Amino acid sequence: MRGNALSDLLRASRPRAVWFVVLALTWLSAGLPLLQGQTFDATKTQKPSYLDAPWRARAGDDPAWSHPDYDDSAWMLVDPHRNLLEYFPDQRPEILWYRIRVKAAPYQAALSMELEEFHLSHAFEIFVNGRRLMANGRISPYRPYTDFADKVAGIQPDQVASGSLVIAVRVHVSKREWLAGTPGLSDDNLMIGREAGIRDTRWLRWITTYAGMFLSVLLGLVVGVMAMALYSVQRERAEYLWIGCVAVSYLAQFGWTVLLRVQNLPLSLATGCDGILLLWTILAPIFMYLAFLRLRMTNWQGIVLGIASVLALIEVVGADYEWMSPSMRLAFSMPLLLIAYVAIPILLLVHWRRGNHEAGILLIPALLQALVADFKVFMGALAWIPAMSTWAYHTSEMLTHFRAGPFNVQLVDVFNWLFWISLGIILVFRTVRISREQARLEGELEAARQVQNIIVPENSDAVPGFSVESVYRPAQQVGGDFYQVWPTPDEGLLLVLGDVSGKGLPAAMQVAVLVGSVRTLAQITSDPSEILKEMNARLLGRTGGGFSTCLALHLDADGNGILASAGHPAPYLNGRELDVPGALPLGIAPFQSYEVCRFILERGGHITFYSDGVLEAQNAQGELLGFERVRELSRLSAKEIADAASAFGQEDDITVVVIERGAAPASQPH
Repeated sequence: MRGNALSDLLRASRPRAVWFVVLALTWLSAGLPLLQGQTFDATKTQKPSYLDAPWRARAGDDPAWSHPDYDDSAWMLVDPHRNLLEYFPDQRPEILWYRIRVKAAPYQAALSMELEEFHLSHAFEIFVNGRRLMANGRISPYRPYTDFADKVAGIQPDQVASGSLVIAVRVHVSKREWLAGTPGLSDDNLMIGREAGIRDTRWLRWITTYAGMFLSVLLGLVVGVMAMALYSVQRERAEYLWIGCVAVSYLAQFGWTVLLRVQNLPLSLATGCDGILLLWTILAPIFMYLAFLRLRMTNWQGIVLGIASVLALIEVVGADYEWMSPSMRLAFSMPLLLIAYVAIPILLLVHWRRGNHEAGILLIPALLQALVADFKVFMGALAWIPAMSTWAYHTSEMLTHFRAGPFNVQLVDVFNWLFWISLGIILVFRTVRISREQARLEGELEAARQVQNIIVPENSDAVPGFSVESVYRPAQQVGGDFYQVWPTPDEGLLLVLGDVSGKGLPAAMQVAVLVGSVRTLAQITSDPSEILKEMNARLLGRTGGGFSTCLALHLDADGNGILASAGHPAPYLNGRELDVPGALPLGIAPFQSYEVCRFILERGGHITFYSDGVLEAQNAQGELLGFERVRELSRLSAKEIADAASAFGQEDDITVVVIERGAAPASQPH
């Protein structure tokens, strides 16, 4: 019986022993951080390392806490990877002290420390073995001085030679910082190592961290240059200008971020400039999208956007002040966020469904950017809840950041790349379309050149007893001046000369209509007044708001001339301006009558006709050729007059026709 009882006892005690061992191991593993928190071994690090081990922490303030021989064993052990709210669930102390022991070796005499200030505090002090190593701001009374910039400071060689370093950090944690994702000391705030290694590591960290942002800026500059090149030839396309503005905002944001990492700036200046740049980075794309969709902002929409922008700016600038509660921050920033990341994607979706393919291309990056922005706002709101702050912060970091080889890429950077690539695709498509349109236009211009052969006759019909010299120089490839010369049955000649308002292809097409009318009318009558009256009637309603000046002349074999004008400059008879009755140009009012002017062109005399392109020739100083100079030039040949006007500064089509009565044969036009 006794043997059986002993066997039963042993069998019954085995599970208890197993559970005892398990519990002991669990206690030891739970106590491992405590053991690790006693000393950080810097002798085993081959390169600069973060002091991400557990630290001792205590609320309150006592200068003695910086001394290396102070006994901190009663202080709580805190994990810098976790939110400080977990250790102070009911308290919000303004001043905290952290302490950690670092094991060093004499050969590490060149040790230094780097502080990444971004997540620490706006006011702190760091001590090594009781000596202050670095500081920022003023802790008591609290006054923040600078923000963001990293600091590097060398540890004294005699301290390193002792083999033991006690690092104490005195931090002021404001009420605003208690509401942040990681108040106080974080795992990536302090780094220890050789100064050269720290600086190399810092440069590598900056490169790997900001490479994605730099690529976004580079893509933005490429697309921005393309857009501004297109804007230089298509000023009516405001979206090109806004693309350039967005590219500049990305560049400014990147430059400002880098500046903050290398240069200490006053907190007010850093916060204010950062807020303005952030606001512009949100507003510029809004205006760009509206320009792409050809939407004009109404007055009340502009007021709403203005109010939302002001509220967002107040939120950004006031974020570091204690009066700005989390609920106030959310309320102030939400209107602009709703416009940028909800209303704009909806507008793109609506216009894409209406057949706007460019809106469909832009919709993808706009939705993805909105998704990241909305997710960060949501997780930021959760981070204000103490019980969820650590989870929200780390979850947000995990889902919006990832490693690509040595690079730390943010998801927002990837979506920014897609944004610029989408804009680049649109600009390429538009450039191709413009090239095709240019090719089509060149075909139309070639057809217009054929029309030009009608506008300006290469060979005037010979008129016995008269010499006709003509020069025509359009300001563009085709122009709006025209003239026609025909012999009449009475052995005289008929001249019609005019100028259509405008330039280029539309003016040339209008001229084609006029010349066709003139040639038809010349078969019916040689009366200048009747010709202008019929031309006016045929032109009414076909000018698209334009008009045409015109002048008609009939010369008989004896040199008797009849001249009528519809607003065209008067010709010069032997250097004297003829007194021609004025009248409205063609195509303005119906039922116009045109008075005539009669004169005699003696043998050997000449009469000079010209278009207003001669009068309006303009030099570099903005001075016009004018009537006085034209009167002096009127005694010269047509070519000499045209050359003088061109040399002075051609601004419009130039036409000169000189008719001389004599026995010389008619000359060819130049």
